[in-house]
Parts: sequence; C-alpha cells; structure tokens
Amino acid sequence: MTQARPLSLITGASAGIGAAFAHALAARGHDVVLTARRTDRLETLAADLQAAHGVNATVLTSDLADPHAVEKLCQTLDQRGLKVDWLINNAGYGVPGRFDQSDWTVHADFLRVLVTAPTELAWRLIGGMRERGYGRIVNVASLAGHVPGSAGHTLYAASKAYMIKFSQSLALENEATGVNVCALCPGFTRSEFHDVTGTRPLVNKMPDFMWQSAEQVVQEGIAAVERGDAVYVTGRFNRTVKSVFKLMPDKLALRMSAKQSRRYRAQDSSH
Repeated sequence: MTQARPLSLITGASAGIGAAFAHALAARGHDVVLTARRTDRLETLAADLQAAHGVNATVLTSDLADPHAVEKLCQTLDQRGLKVDWLINNAGYGVPGRFDQSDWTVHADFLRVLVTAPTELAWRLIGGMRERGYGRIVNVASLAGHVPGSAGHTLYAASKAYMIKFSQSLALENEATGVNVCALCPGFTRSEFHDVTGTRPLVNKMPDFMWQSAEQVVQEGIAAVERGDAVYVTGRFNRTVKSVFKLMPDKLALRMSAKQSRRYRAQDSSH
C-alpha cells in the first residue's frame, strides 16, 4: 500500500530542533512519527501538528539509551505499515564535567543515544528508501564536530565529528539512488539543551549574533538535504568559525578552542 503522504521519523522530537523539524515537515505535508522519552510532550506536539496541518502524527515513546530501542521502534513501524521517507536523527544531550568524574554507565548511555542509535536507525531504514528510490536522512551534528575538542562535555564533539564523517560516507554510497544524506551542523541554538546541562548562566553571556533559533536551523537543514549537501554548517557566523579554525595551526586552534570553551562549558578546574 502506497502512503498518501511522505512520512518523517524524528528522534528527540519533544523540544528544540526536533520539535521544530516536526512543525516544518508537517507544514510541508508530511505525516510524522515522533519519538523521545517524554510522552506528554510528544502527545501535545502531535495534537498541535494534527490540528494545524491535518497530518497524521504518531507518538512512539522510546529511550534510545536502551540497546534494543531502535530494533523495537522499527518493528513497531513495520507492524503498522509505516514506511519512513525522512529520518531526522536529532536526539542528543550533553554530559558536563570532566570525563572521569561521571560513571561509565553515563557515558555508555550517551554513546548509544548520540552514536549507536542514529547509526542503527540509518542502517535499518535506508534499505527501504533505496528500494523506493527516495529518502532523506538528516543527522543533526554540530559545529563542535568541526573545531578542536575542549575540556568538559568530553564525548560531545567526538560524537558529532563521527556523525559528520558517517554522513559523508553514507551520502557518497547513495549517490544517484534518490537518497540524500546530510550532517546538519548548527552552532549555538536557542533550546533547552543548555538548561539540561546546567550551562545556561554561562551561555547567556554569549552575544546575540552567535545564536540561531531552532526554526532557522531547521529551515537551512531542510534546504541543505534537498540540495544534496553531505555536510552543512548553519549560519554565516558558524561557517566563518569553521573556516578560521581550519586555517589555523593545530596547536593554536586547540589553545583558542580551550580559551573560548571556558565561557560556556561546565568543566572541573582540577587536572
């Protein structure tokens, strides 16, 4: 049975960039599958989307830190006959502080959510996209994946760098198949991210020109994946930052990254 409308699966859909993707894609006439841990927020969002755009919005609550979550999610999609045309791998968060001061289980959960789960979702869904000759995968990475790592949030930039390289390879593998893959790399985005990590007082000191809204990020991201960009950094300021760091000697870039990161990253002062 052919779906009447394109179907988008959005992880981390309960707030921020994920919710903005849901609104933008529903406005384009997509049915949506919304997944995150907070059922109440997802149900509120689903009702809003259905009322505003007349689309079908399915809520599938899932914790991607569960090693079996992606398999169960895809099994549910299959059972309901839902074929995913757009995959938005957006779920993510940060673990503040020094690497060795968090339990390993905290880091293991983080890696499953930001690395393993999006990779597995792409693996499980891209075959169907190729068979149908159409698909879009947006892996929400970060400007952090393009600049040197810094103290605090030790695995965050590393995970985003992985998503950038993964997206590039996947995009090349799927040229001329009708499936476009894009690593979307925003910088500072107005969302709940910094409230969750406890860095809101720090980042509030950053000037307005460094920030984008979630809606701006999503608008640029949709345009980028439709164009076939394998990697896209949102915002002129962020693209300038990427270019400047790329031209710097590694030692200088690392020192500058360390200096700047102290302004907005929670980190331990002992070494």
